[in-house]
Amino acid sequence: MSQITKTETPSGQRTDKGASKEASDENFPVGSFLIAKELRPHVAAYYNFARDIDDIADDPDTPADQKIDRLKAMDEALATGEGEGEPTLAKAHILRATMLERDINLAHGRNLIVAFIQDCEKNRYNTWAQLMGYCINSASPVGRFLLELHGEDPAHFRQSDALCNALQVINHLQDCKKDFVDLDRSYLPGMWLRAAGEKPESVTADAASPALRSVIDKCLAATRDLLEEARLLPGLLYSRRLAMETAVIVDIAYKLVEELENRDPVAKRVELSKVQYIASTATGAWTGFWQRP
Repeated sequence: MSQITKTETPSGQRTDKGASKEASDENFPVGSFLIAKELRPHVAAYYNFARDIDDIADDPDTPADQKIDRLKAMDEALATGEGEGEPTLAKAHILRATMLERDINLAHGRNLIVAFIQDCEKNRYNTWAQLMGYCINSASPVGRFLLELHGEDPAHFRQSDALCNALQVINHLQDCKKDFVDLDRSYLPGMWLRAAGEKPESVTADAASPALRSVIDKCLAATRDLLEEARLLPGLLYSRRLAMETAVIVDIAYKLVEELENRDPVAKRVELSKVQYIASTATGAWTGFWQRP
């Protein structure tokens, strides 16, 4: 279960501005060895589609209206199969075939496009609730896709949504400076910034001020609340492999929250070391193996 920030390596380092981001640039596992081999191509189809539309939305050199037009074309291709044979729409057609084959709700792909169009139109969020509304489209669909792919009970979307939304906020905090400098985006709730006497541009400083640190900590406290809900998920899943994968991601998320609580994401991007990542993989896999019903 994860949003679009995942990987099989601990790097977490983003690519240069405007460049395409690869699986190895992310924080959390995408289609790792824990996922059943026959399902990995379907996970790859979803990830490749998500990366493609994310690259469209994050291109700093393309006007917003052009990006929105391209995203809407991807949505039409996914929803109806329009534009078959068009190279720029190939990943949407591949995902459509996967989702139809596995009887997965197309909304889990289309809602990502809603979020990325929103990124082209909106670059500030006033409240935590508004940010969570964005995450419902930008992050939650990933977990829902994986649950449906594995034939899991949709009743567990609640815990999956909590995990995916937590991962999204963690990534926003890791990239708070880069998002603002490169794309003029701030995902720190404006109401909390104003109450602390800060502004979105404060993330461009060399280090977080005590006031900005208080806002970051408030986001992390709310993220911990999401993870308390999410940590129940592995024990609810029928698929042992998915339970193990999910438990790994939960453990990584908790470790990243702890690192963000103790380090300054404004001064330097916060990420796990290779040793921490391997430890989380081992701990999470073991936990998921035994926690599953």
